[in-house]
Amino acid sequence: MSRTATYTAIPALALSALLLAGCTSAAPETESSAEASTLTVYTSEPQEKIDAMVELFNESHPEVTVEVFRAGTGDLTARIESERASGDVQADVLLAADSGTFEDYAAEDLLLEYSPADVDALNPDVVDPEGFYTGTRIIPTVIAYNTGLVDTPPTSWADLTDAQYADQIVMPNPDVSGAAAYNAAVWLDEPALGESWMTDLAANNPVIAESNGPVSQAVASGTQPVGIVVDYLVRELAAAGSPVEVAYPSEGVPYVSQPVGIFSATDVPDAAEAFVDFLVSSEGQTLAVEQSYLPVRNDVGSPEGAPELDDIEMLSPDLETIRSTQDEAVAKFNELFN
Repeated sequence: MSRTATYTAIPALALSALLLAGCTSAAPETESSAEASTLTVYTSEPQEKIDAMVELFNESHPEVTVEVFRAGTGDLTARIESERASGDVQADVLLAADSGTFEDYAAEDLLLEYSPADVDALNPDVVDPEGFYTGTRIIPTVIAYNTGLVDTPPTSWADLTDAQYADQIVMPNPDVSGAAAYNAAVWLDEPALGESWMTDLAANNPVIAESNGPVSQAVASGTQPVGIVVDYLVRELAAAGSPVEVAYPSEGVPYVSQPVGIFSATDVPDAAEAFVDFLVSSEGQTLAVEQSYLPVRNDVGSPEGAPELDDIEMLSPDLETIRSTQDEAVAKFNELFN
């Protein structure tokens, strides 16, 4: 892959700030004068969603050709490790996984330090204080249920250990899903849950699906009436007419923020920074809301049918603890559930 061309870009938000400050310079021409460049993005976003992001980004940055490699987080991290072993990472930007993964990459000097334009408008909980990555949406993991098959839905994680849910639950594989791997570490760290809860949940013999997508589909079809899954997928299915709803467990919900970061080996840092700026801009976050995600800024509204963030009990454990225990947590999950 060739990533040699660079260009000079002025982020839209920064340009707006200059205009508001009364800058008397001539307005930029409509057509970009920047050199053409190619930006490679590794992501776990659903294909149709990343395609929409790229299309909207290119409206303001037509000079950037965005090449996307899309896979589950586990496959992405394996690809990155393989590329590191043979040379440099071949991506410019990573949009995937959880903060712990990005913490590891930052500690290994794989990421550039960059804080996006308008960073002060973002939820500070999703912004790396050292500037190596920034969350792009709030994605809680919740309990989903089929309304045609479940009369009294579970409202807590503890409820799922009841014998009535034996063989009725489906959940994602943490070896594939970055959110699921993160969840395993959070559950083990949470005093109200921990290994005893995971052991009891495993005793109910849940089906382990490949990722969150198949989990949501299984609940919608009634193959498994209850699922542990990210909330936006359930909202999308409900909007399409599927008999599904969600419960936000009373003990609190783990969440990932789908961070974005720039690899230090990039040859197109300006293009990469422009893409990061776009993702967390008002324009990019409005698209996130349209795609059923909870946003990382409070000036773009929320998805239809979604609760306000203040109404959700969020589990926000010490990130360093989760980072240091996640591999062990995934191993424990596999021991109990597989």
